[in-house]
Amino acid sequence: MRTAAEPVEVRRPSAVRALTTLLAVTAAATVVVELLNYWYAPEQEFGLAVRTGWAMLRSLGFLLLIGQVNKGRVSARPFGLILAVTTIFAVGRLIVPRQGVPALPGLVGFAVLTALCVAVVVLLYRSEAIRAHLVRHRKGLVVEGGTIAWREMTPKRPQANGWLLTARVAAFTYSPLMLVPALVATGAVLDGRLAAVPALVLWFGGGIAVSYAVLFCTAFLLRDRAWARKALVAVTLGVLAFDLPLCWWLLGVDGLIRDGAPLVTAAALCLWSLYRATRPR
Repeated sequence: MRTAAEPVEVRRPSAVRALTTLLAVTAAATVVVELLNYWYAPEQEFGLAVRTGWAMLRSLGFLLLIGQVNKGRVSARPFGLILAVTTIFAVGRLIVPRQGVPALPGLVGFAVLTALCVAVVVLLYRSEAIRAHLVRHRKGLVVEGGTIAWREMTPKRPQANGWLLTARVAAFTYSPLMLVPALVATGAVLDGRLAAVPALVLWFGGGIAVSYAVLFCTAFLLRDRAWARKALVAVTLGVLAFDLPLCWWLLGVDGLIRDGAPLVTAAALCLWSLYRATRPR
């Protein structure tokens, strides 16, 4: 017999349960497809191992997204969009070998993973039940009336535009997308290109510095400061101008395509989101 003091369990909407299941399947598929790609790769070199490891880490991102969806976090939608798009690029760049044609198992796995990522985005942005579910903010310590409580922290600033949240999440991917090719390039330096050591150190330093620049810009971006948008545009263009030539110089055309394309995609999504956020509704 249930007493009045017992909490009543609220059943999540079926769309939310379907999304969490889909995210778990996508996380598993990411690992499987990457292992297939690495197994069938003609050359299992250092660069491929680094890129494969980075792509497999995205499975953890899907698990984090499951937690955000279960908690109804408003940030789950832009996070899911960026994660799905960059996962497709991160896996797709490893499908095509430097020579020859891709292995059939890798192509089939990539097609399945792409379909899963597209389904995730469709559910996040087209399902009204999920839209109504993702309305909560993160919890924290709140001091009110002389007492301290752990509860949802409603932002004091006006609710941020969804496009601004997407631009913020996209910009936060700049730093890892710079550091991964920099790590890959260490293999070329160790193979005898010692003259590139200063550029490699600058590359790592730039990747770390960008993370702080993005953090500063996006903190004011969510407060709808016009100068913060311009600053983030400048950071985005600076990242492209800094990272792409280094990819071409140290990793060649193959590295420019494999490591530059995901960064260009994230930058384009950030700039497009900033543009949409400024358009009159």
